[in-house]
Amino acid sequence: MESGAYGASLAGGAFDFASFIRQPQTILRFLSWIFSIVVFATITAEGYINNIKQDSAKCMFNDNDSACSYGVAIGILAFLACVIFIILDAYFPQISNAKERKYIVTGDLVFSGVWAFLWFICFCVLANQWSKTNDTKAIATDAAQAVVAFSFFSIITWALLTYFAYGRYRQGVSDFAQDYRDPASDHTTPYPPSTYPTGVPEGYQQSPFSHSQERPGEYQPPSY
Repeated sequence: MESGAYGASLAGGAFDFASFIRQPQTILRFLSWIFSIVVFATITAEGYINNIKQDSAKCMFNDNDSACSYGVAIGILAFLACVIFIILDAYFPQISNAKERKYIVTGDLVFSGVWAFLWFICFCVLANQWSKTNDTKAIATDAAQAVVAFSFFSIITWALLTYFAYGRYRQGVSDFAQDYRDPASDHTTPYPPSTYPTGVPEGYQQSPFSHSQERPGEYQPPSY
């Protein structure tokens, strides 16, 4: 049961890099990794413009520094999470303990679901602030639109990662429920060879002596 729980059917087997990079989860993690780089790197490099009147740099999204800070924070954390989960996915088939696999799959499921929701908020905030931005001449319009677009793409990739993580979690729960049986309540389990509830134990041999019972009081003369 443990060797097949939560989608790792070859626990202890050799790592197959070609098969690993073709997995849908691996492809989605690489895409999410790239999208996060585009978001936080673009905001960091081109997301702030100099304000001559205030002598300071302001966020290109309607001068809302919170919008830029939120996008950078979500992007950096998503970048780090993708690296960690890619490493865990590569190491996952080597784990033979079903509980450890469950923790990894559950963490993947929860984190992916939360980050899909946070990317949705990020997209809504950035798109809303960009629509309210009046002076776009001094702003790198392509950079701002790229940030908004890749925030939307990140919603899709993280939502798909949540779907695959949920499928792997359900597979593990199903395998555990089908394969595990409590010996105390399982009446289909055969008795061990050494114990028998009824009948004659295996290996019993009949006594060489006669089993005829003598009636009490009856005299039997000795044989010479």
